[in-house]
Amino acid sequence: MKKNGYALFDLDHTLLPFDTQVLFCNFVLQRQAIRRRLYVFIFALFLPFALLRICSLRKMKRVFSSYLWRLPEQRLRQLAREFAEQEVPQVVYPEVLAELKKHQQAGRVTILNSASPDVYAKEIARVLGFDHCVATRLRIEDPMPLIPHIDGPNNKHGAKIPPMIEQGMLPEGFDPERGDQLPDSYGYSDSRADVPLLSICEKGIMIHPSETYAAIGKERGWTTMMPEQPYEGKWGGRWASIQQALGIYRV
Repeated sequence: MKKNGYALFDLDHTLLPFDTQVLFCNFVLQRQAIRRRLYVFIFALFLPFALLRICSLRKMKRVFSSYLWRLPEQRLRQLAREFAEQEVPQVVYPEVLAELKKHQQAGRVTILNSASPDVYAKEIARVLGFDHCVATRLRIEDPMPLIPHIDGPNNKHGAKIPPMIEQGMLPEGFDPERGDQLPDSYGYSDSRADVPLLSICEKGIMIHPSETYAAIGKERGWTTMMPEQPYEGKWGGRWASIQQALGIYRV
């Protein structure tokens, strides 16, 4: 069946209520040697530089991934598959998943476009039935180094759009700089950082937007979804992330 229309989805806090980088860390820590939790001290050394904006998000993503140190490639890929197959279905927002299924049944091209590392983002896309996946390209080595490398940019903000064009996911000749919008298209995200992504869609859907993001969306006629979260407010979400970073969160 020839597909028409598009549905673009962010991942973290959009399809599910967590940052999947920390959730995957939690998953790995609970299945590997307890000494792997020592990565927290490495991350803590760099955290002040991130707060002072001396260290970029791209660099901090590499530092955070130090919990993968010495993990063999085969084991890492196995954990990514198990994470996508076993854990993600337990935490995905039912309402947002229903939206994805609706677009799949309507024959739209579905694209998961995330700043998260592609090692597990692609597995999540496979499990949920997406046509394509774009994510930050974490270089997989055997075994993994202390500070893994990232190939290309951190897939965030406007950086999410060029890979979809370069990899032929979007119509030939599509040019967002010209103001082009995808035909019969829907974009989903929780973050103001994805304004460029939603702007190439005819319809934008914001998930638990901040006040600033909601104001931008209101001007553009975007709608809002507020699926139930497994924690109370912003601080509840942060506490869940801290537990996940320590490998003690129970889904």
